Amino acid sequence: MTHNARPSATLFSQVDIGPSSHPTIASLSPVEEQTRLLRDILTAQDRQNELLEELVNQLSSSQRQRNAELGQWKQANPRLAKACRSAAESLSKVQAEFLETLTDEVNSTADELLDGEFLLNEFIDRFGPRLAHLNGVIQVLAQLSSAPNPTSNAESG
Repeated sequence: MTHNARPSATLFSQVDIGPSSHPTIASLSPVEEQTRLLRDILTAQDRQNELLEELVNQLSSSQRQRNAELGQWKQANPRLAKACRSAAESLSKVQAEFLETLTDEVNSTADELLDGEFLLNEFIDRFGPRLAHLNGVIQVLAQLSSAPNPTSNAESG
């Protein structure tokens, strides 16, 4: 438990600007006090930048790992990856037709949808889940079928 408390203490920095926090503040000139405060702000900003860099590195490393695994899967299953591409293209056409139906419905019943909560709920129940699931399936198929990124292959090889 004490191990977890120690790293979290380094995540936060504190800048006290009240007169009681530093007894020597009264002896500092306004220029010196301003300089000290600016240094404190700079130190805190440097720490914040370090944390952001760590966060970016963490996120990018997991993204690189995911891309490498996806590339390996595509190399191991080239026929399936090609079939996924074809299916994604076909479902994209279905999605376009579905969106056209949806927009026609919205445009023809806009006043009723504004006035009646029941009709709006009915519309959302009718189109919402189907659109969400269709988008999810297309996204998965597109990821599994996309051409491998040359930079991710160079990193994994």
